[in-house]
Amino acid sequence: MTSRDLVVNRWRRFGMDRLYVETADGEKIGFWDLVAETAHPESPEGEPDLLAAVAGWKAQAQSGKGPTVVDALPEGTAVAQPEPEPELQHEAMASTLLTQKDGGVDGAGDAGAPVELVGPVARDVPVEPVRPWVDLATNRPGAEAREQALSARDAAPVKTILARVLGVHTDERAWRIGADGEEKVAAELAKVARKDPRWRFLHAIPVGSRGSDIDHLVIGPGGVFTANAKHHPGAKIWVGGSTFMVNGVKQPYVRNARHEAQRAAKLLAEACGFPVHVEGLIVAVNADDVTIKSQPEGVSVVPRMRVAKWLLRHGPIHSPETIDAIYEVARRSTTWR
Repeated sequence: MTSRDLVVNRWRRFGMDRLYVETADGEKIGFWDLVAETAHPESPEGEPDLLAAVAGWKAQAQSGKGPTVVDALPEGTAVAQPEPEPELQHEAMASTLLTQKDGGVDGAGDAGAPVELVGPVARDVPVEPVRPWVDLATNRPGAEAREQALSARDAAPVKTILARVLGVHTDERAWRIGADGEEKVAAELAKVARKDPRWRFLHAIPVGSRGSDIDHLVIGPGGVFTANAKHHPGAKIWVGGSTFMVNGVKQPYVRNARHEAQRAAKLLAEACGFPVHVEGLIVAVNADDVTIKSQPEGVSVVPRMRVAKWLLRHGPIHSPETIDAIYEVARRSTTWR
């Protein structure tokens, strides 16, 4: 990367302690969590600059000339802020201008002057290694299920063709139908975003190391939901509390959706640094009849064609800043591992 001036702002409130790094002209590089000692670059390409700026800030802090804490973040920075305690006092605002040039570290100068960082300062001050992450915002709906279907087809191509001709239900069919359902649900969610751009969506989120995934994560002013597509073409669905029946056969969908939402809430809260409430959502796709006697606790069952209106009629409970903060950590693959 070319040399550039970097500004580091320390922000510490509500149990969070972070260093926000941006260029002199306001381009955001990312932030460093001083509590967890982890880096959160805006993009993988910005990680070296972020680490160098943090290392220089720490070097200055250790010399006794560290900056004070800012109470207000750089304009446009998305961080969810819980309601502050009345006795919480606002701290003074200050920032440190860090200039990267070729050479070594020069800590000389008066306290008000910029600290001149020269060369790769990361080796002078140890910094915790950063886990690489993948941006899940690029995931296509149904990607995980589609991959499983293709693997099953490639493993037994003749069997797959015969099963389709004879109408036999196989693992390949189950994965393929599941992927189709996720794509249909994603199309309905896209309608929500067109009507209200505050709503954000992620699809096919791998969770853990055992092959689990979340079909859709919905984040918006009306709440956070883990949406699970259940594609049962021509089926009769009956729901009463925690009982979910498909053509008279009980399915564990409600229990699974509740567990999925609880797990997502825990992982998102750990990554965000503040509580995140998540509810489960089961979307019935292409069923001939959906009868809902009573909604399950903590989970909602909604037919696909009604899901857009269902989401949009939720009253606002999240600010745009909170939505952005949750989305920014949710899109990182490391949040879910």
